[in-house]
Amino acid sequence: MDVIEAYGARIPIVGFGTMTLKEALCVDMVDAALRLGYRHLDTAQNYGNEREVGEGLRRSGLRREDVFVTTKVWFNRLAAGDLERSVDESLQRLELPFVDLLLIHWPNAQILLAESIGVLCKVKRTGLAKHIGVANFNVAMLEEATKLATEPLAALQIEVHPYLDQTKVIAAARRHGMAVVAYCPLARGKVPADETLQRIAQAHGKSPAQVALRWLEQQAIVPIPRTSKRERLAENLGSLDFTLSAAEMADIDKLKRPGSRIVSPPQAPQWDT
Repeated sequence: MDVIEAYGARIPIVGFGTMTLKEALCVDMVDAALRLGYRHLDTAQNYGNEREVGEGLRRSGLRREDVFVTTKVWFNRLAAGDLERSVDESLQRLELPFVDLLLIHWPNAQILLAESIGVLCKVKRTGLAKHIGVANFNVAMLEEATKLATEPLAALQIEVHPYLDQTKVIAAARRHGMAVVAYCPLARGKVPADETLQRIAQAHGKSPAQVALRWLEQQAIVPIPRTSKRERLAENLGSLDFTLSAAEMADIDKLKRPGSRIVSPPQAPQWDT
């Protein structure tokens, strides 16, 4: 599988997102994903499934070093002391000695960014996370975070799909050499019914979902689609074996429209779009 490289991190180009997956279903889906060929798992403290993700990884029989594991610290655990405890708890639940990528899940306006970024860098130096980054930051926060960091921030995880214009923050991440990871890459079910994506999919003998994922992959953006259905696991991996033309990429770019953001909880920053 192709990888996106950033500051030594080698992030497989498509990952398996686990948000909302719980208990036995989560274990089964993680195990199935890894057996199908996924080598990138995305979880978070707030998902309540780190234990199950770790169990699915062990059940797969794969070596720890062959799977890229990401977890995230929730926005209310970003103070010094609390952030370290959060990481320890995550590793205990995962039953792993380290994660490949540790992210601040959402910014917290009540905690100085200098404090949380400082502790995040400390976690990397102790070896509990091989790489660190942030999620759901706007351009201004990203600029501040990269200035404060004493260790490289390797990745930015944000919502990206064909309808949402994230041009500004993606450009900022790339200026700082960061990989971009896309959650909600299929716009929570809107992609399959899209006429443009259906037309392009038909031309390639693919599904609209595969086209939307391929559009991201060809921009060197890492999608992490979530699914609870085994057949979708294989379908999402099928995004890797074809190429969209420049004209098709441009047609998908034209789908961006205002009001298309799906995830914007109370702790969200002031978005750039």
